[in-house]
Amino acid sequence: MRLHCEVEVVSRRLPALGLRSRGRAVRAVLSLCQREPRGGPPRAGLLVATLRDKRGTRYEAHLPLFTGSFSHSELLSAPHSCRVLLPSRLCTHCSLIGRPSPPSSTSIFTCPTSPNPSVLTFQVTFVPPDQLKENIEQFFTKFVDEGRATVRLKEPPVDIYLSKANSSSLKGFLSAVRLAHRGCKVETSLSTLTPVKTSEFEKFKTKMVITSKKDYPLSKNFPYSLEHLQTSYCGLVRVDMRMLCLKNLRKLDLSHNHIKKLPATIGDLIHLQELNLNDNHLESFSVALCQSTLQKSLRSLDLSKNKIKALPVQFCQLRELTDLKLDDNELIRFPFKIGQLTNLRFLSAARNKLPFLPSEFKNLSLEYLDLFGNTFEQPEVLPVIMLQTPLTLLESSARTILYNRIPYSSHIIPFHLCRDLDTAKTCVCGRFCLSCFIQGTSTMNLHSVAHTVVLVDNMGGTEAPVISYFCSLACYVNSCDMLK
Repeated sequence: MRLHCEVEVVSRRLPALGLRSRGRAVRAVLSLCQREPRGGPPRAGLLVATLRDKRGTRYEAHLPLFTGSFSHSELLSAPHSCRVLLPSRLCTHCSLIGRPSPPSSTSIFTCPTSPNPSVLTFQVTFVPPDQLKENIEQFFTKFVDEGRATVRLKEPPVDIYLSKANSSSLKGFLSAVRLAHRGCKVETSLSTLTPVKTSEFEKFKTKMVITSKKDYPLSKNFPYSLEHLQTSYCGLVRVDMRMLCLKNLRKLDLSHNHIKKLPATIGDLIHLQELNLNDNHLESFSVALCQSTLQKSLRSLDLSKNKIKALPVQFCQLRELTDLKLDDNELIRFPFKIGQLTNLRFLSAARNKLPFLPSEFKNLSLEYLDLFGNTFEQPEVLPVIMLQTPLTLLESSARTILYNRIPYSSHIIPFHLCRDLDTAKTCVCGRFCLSCFIQGTSTMNLHSVAHTVVLVDNMGGTEAPVISYFCSLACYVNSCDMLK
């Protein structure tokens, strides 16, 4: 039984010696194997083989425990896998590792390596060789679903760190190791002590680029160790579910296909940093993806050349985004909370149908901005007034909930109220408004939010209209921009 993963073996004695491990894992093939010593039962062990050391290093899953009478020659020539436990004082000049001998209550021998040869007497009890001492001290499996685990051995005192493994294969492998080191029967066949072939390490492929239908794999899975997968010009109409099993994936390129909808399970790719969906048939970006683990991992997103008309408000929860491309869509608006994307540095939304920018656009701090070819409108001279006095109960309670940051969810209040709260507008004073507000527009020089700005039109302009909301007449009057 074999497991392909990255392995790092760290000795627990290093801190006591004032040393530190290199902290670097290597690609390896981890095998659960067994051998049958002469005159003894089969013994299981872990074999760690790397590309440099194909024969591998063996670690015992269990150690035989023997006590009894031992000759001095046996003590010196015995293998290191057998230990003698002696309750009396120990000889400081010779090894205490030995083989079993016929049972006896005492053992007397002279140590020839000692400066002052003496006779040492040990009171021992013999234990049959079929009784096994478990050598695996502990399994650490908290992150097994992420393809990571640790096996702690007693002898030698090392921790074997496993990473970048297929989670299902890792679970099966660890289950087999548990059975083996307890002496139970393992259902799967165990490997033999043979060197690992070079072809085994070819399964550690981390990058795969497919740019035609004929090269697309139909009968076999993608290598589980992939970190970069590109499948362009393959005519895909949906995301291949086999891709969603690649838990180590960091870059996924599905550009130039015919994908119409994204499965929510893409959010289960916890390491995904770059997602390229350029030139597909997408009409939306789902709320489920915005609320998935992509919130913490996704850095770059390319949705260019699709049919997206609007992005959900929850899109602004992808706060790790640094690069966003939305060119050649049908966007009629940005998410009005786009200012929450504080890490965004590159934004491109050329050739869309944007009539104006949201007021929170002013909160961005970009290095590059391209809004060329949008249908920006001229600012309205007169504001749109939708004030009510007194405020409705719904408006008043919504403002209170949002201003005091009171938690809410569909389990507490009706779903349509959650949706209203999620889409509440932000006044320039920082307060919120639902349906009672004043709407006004003004112009903004895009250089105020970006270092490099592509001209918004052929006339050399760098200004764009911004729509703002005011929760009261006082806020509107006090707004310097609107007074101008």
